[in-house]
Amino acid sequence: MQAIYAMHQSGSDDLEKQEKFLQASLENILDLYLIMLSSLVEIRKKEIEYIEIAQKKHLATPEERNPNQRFVNNPILVALEESNSLSIALEKRKINNWQANDDTILLLLQDLKQSDLYQNYMAKKAVTFEEERFFVVDMFSELIAPNEKLYSYLEDFKLTWVDDIPVVNTQIQKQLRHMSADADLIKVPAIYKDEEDKDFASALFRKTVLNESELAKEFIDKTPNWDVERIAELDTIILKMAICEFLKFPSIPLKVTINEYLELAKEYSTPKSSLFINGILDNLVKDFQKNNRVNKAGRGLI
Repeated sequence: MQAIYAMHQSGSDDLEKQEKFLQASLENILDLYLIMLSSLVEIRKKEIEYIEIAQKKHLATPEERNPNQRFVNNPILVALEESNSLSIALEKRKINNWQANDDTILLLLQDLKQSDLYQNYMAKKAVTFEEERFFVVDMFSELIAPNEKLYSYLEDFKLTWVDDIPVVNTQIQKQLRHMSADADLIKVPAIYKDEEDKDFASALFRKTVLNESELAKEFIDKTPNWDVERIAELDTIILKMAICEFLKFPSIPLKVTINEYLELAKEYSTPKSSLFINGILDNLVKDFQKNNRVNKAGRGLI
């Protein structure tokens, strides 16, 4: 949707260039995932540095000589540090953001140590493995993911990440909730589940852009009370993409298409867009089915 909108706004007809940008944006989601997950590793490393420096002080206090190391010994954080899958992915993708910008890590660590979550965790006499894991999940969910300083850094680093941050954070939260202390079991997920999944974005982009005029004709007659020129541009793009899925993607259920594009309309377009789009798509589905224009393959795809 955003790629098509960008083409409209720029007045460009360079399909190949925009498609390459689209694919690069999708690939960069993995970089965002690695940056967010590795923040946990780097926060732990920074605390280890603080502990070692404090222990070497000439007039170190008893607490500094024998610090509470529960945080740096957290089995989940240790497993992340020792994960070959994560280390290899960071090296392969050349992710060194925190080495080059450790001030963000310092701010995150400072906010963490001032939090009730951290204070309560460190004050416990003993903790179970489940409590260790829940602490890391809560630390990420409550203190790292919503941190405005981190959000600003990511937005400045790559603007296309703004819409990807919630998706990536949700993935990491799910992964942390099921994580074990076995570093070998920690796997960096693939961006795509298979080749068909990888090709989908480009196929939808190309089929929508190359057939925009024909796709627009499908809904123009269904909007008699609307001046076509007054329909929000994003709404027209959403309608074209949805119709494209109806007619040219036999493996995608009609209900899935409708639900997905209604969510897009709610998130990106005008307050009334989702109602408008829902009405149009509902009428189109009935018309397509009546005229046998929908060719969906597989169970539950109608």
